[in-house]
Amino acid sequence: MNSATQALWARLREAGNDMPAVAALYAPLQQVVDAGVTRHADVAYGPHERHRLDVYVPPGTAPAQGWPVVVFFHGGGFIRGSKEHRENLGRFLAQQGFVTVLPNYRLAPASRWPSGPEDVVAVWRWTRQAVQGYTADASCVVLAGESAGAAHVAAAVLRREFQPADWSIRAAVLLSGPYNPRLEGLARRQFDIATPDPRNDAYFGTDPSALAQASTVDHVTAQPLPLLIGFAEQDLLHMQVAAGELFARLVSEHGFSPELLRIPHHNHFSPGFSLGTGDTSLSRPLLAFLKQHTAAPSPG
Repeated sequence: MNSATQALWARLREAGNDMPAVAALYAPLQQVVDAGVTRHADVAYGPHERHRLDVYVPPGTAPAQGWPVVVFFHGGGFIRGSKEHRENLGRFLAQQGFVTVLPNYRLAPASRWPSGPEDVVAVWRWTRQAVQGYTADASCVVLAGESAGAAHVAAAVLRREFQPADWSIRAAVLLSGPYNPRLEGLARRQFDIATPDPRNDAYFGTDPSALAQASTVDHVTAQPLPLLIGFAEQDLLHMQVAAGELFARLVSEHGFSPELLRIPHHNHFSPGFSLGTGDTSLSRPLLAFLKQHTAAPSPG
């Protein structure tokens, strides 16, 4: 690894889990260059003002079957965040040959559980119906998310109750997500989570039975699928526990065999900012996983 990246990691450790500081570190490194990528902004996928998405289309000629598709849901603790914050990801993945869909979704406290997985399914429906118009393969879709976005994706892909009869995806990627609000409510002291919790209380509420019902780890009903579960070396403690708990439960109780990715040197906020820079801590394993599960089958 070159000296510039090593220096960046040292500064990242100093910044800690401070999103504005992390964003400032990566801003001059992100090469947001069009390089032939076409962006279609603010496409409606539903009636709510937050039901808008951006589509990034790769340059060049699409393969015969169309480009594979990655749909990526931003983070923001259930109460904030925007697709614009991951423009670097949209352009980076498009440059790698993926039609990339970046949606907004409804936010708490105006919209509460289970609005997140409902919006994931709504975007999936739009994707299946519309992406052929962007020279994409509607049968080759990967759902991904970070932080709160990962929680929404996890609920949608692991709980059959949210899935329509024709539900089909190739794989899913979950980065630093919370998957058990019941546990977070019981262990706020150990996790150093504030009371009241501005994130979970706004989205899930505080009723213990509601928190139990919303805990995806306790309600896995989907059949195994290719899954990448990631967390950062310097992640928030409850996110590290969440990744480990979800991985363990899927393997020991539900027959899954997920990939488990520990992103070195990074904190909760930094992996997404690193995409499109010389820091390949996330981009290298992420691309390997995406290409493995979206590759066209060999003829014959």
